[in-house]
Amino acid sequence: MTTSEGEQGGGGAGAERTPGGGAARPEDRLEQAVRAAEQALIEFEIAVETFRVEVDNFSRLHEQKLGPMYARLEELDARILEARAARSDDPEDRRRADEARARLMPIPGVEELMNGWMDGDGLFPEATAMLTGQAVRPPQRVRPSEEARRLYRELARKAHPDLAQEDEERARREEFITRVNAAYARGSEAELRELAEEWAAGPELKRVPSAGEELYARLEWLSRRKELLTLVARDLEESAIGSMLRLAPDDPDALLEEIADGLRAQVTERETELAALLA
Repeated sequence: MTTSEGEQGGGGAGAERTPGGGAARPEDRLEQAVRAAEQALIEFEIAVETFRVEVDNFSRLHEQKLGPMYARLEELDARILEARAARSDDPEDRRRADEARARLMPIPGVEELMNGWMDGDGLFPEATAMLTGQAVRPPQRVRPSEEARRLYRELARKAHPDLAQEDEERARREEFITRVNAAYARGSEAELRELAEEWAAGPELKRVPSAGEELYARLEWLSRRKELLTLVARDLEESAIGSMLRLAPDDPDALLEEIADGLRAQVTERETELAALLA
């Protein structure tokens, strides 16, 4: 028995089939492409968010460890200019000294802005301790552990709002991911585990297949979202803190200590110069 021409034309080895045996619809292939794009975007977002948290935490540590030294240098520079003006009695020297002092004048909310380093009366004891090489309290936020990163990635993959096709489900996921991001930023493994248990016990809405037009619109949105994330990632990488972090990703504390050594040397130089002017 020979195979008919119709069977030869439609049943070749290369023809795609659905699980039921029929030929795959174009919408099925498009939906697969959308799902692949969604998963790729989620992975990209996880990478960007991970780096953002690292930059944020490193920025806080940088400000806490080095902020007092920068403040001390500015104070010494102002006092040096004031001492020079007192010696020369030159109006231009006095103007520069007054401008330097004005930059150090307290402003509303200075304690919050300076993260507890100084107020209108000068450096706090903790800041003084840092300048003298003594230990200070650790930053409130730390770099997330490997376990916290693993938990965050799993939750982001499972609960990401972009996986929802219904408005109600998207809203639920967005609220949940907001809490996941907050727990990850705190580096709390315990909170992330609790959230994982909460998600596992929560409702799971059935994914409704999208029409072809909606799938194309989804791909366009994913493309725009990727472009936006690319800009965010570039801004993070090119920021001052991001550039510093990339210099020593495995040991940022050592980089901070190296910078601190240089600032201590500058403080010593300024103190010596000021002492000479006041002598």
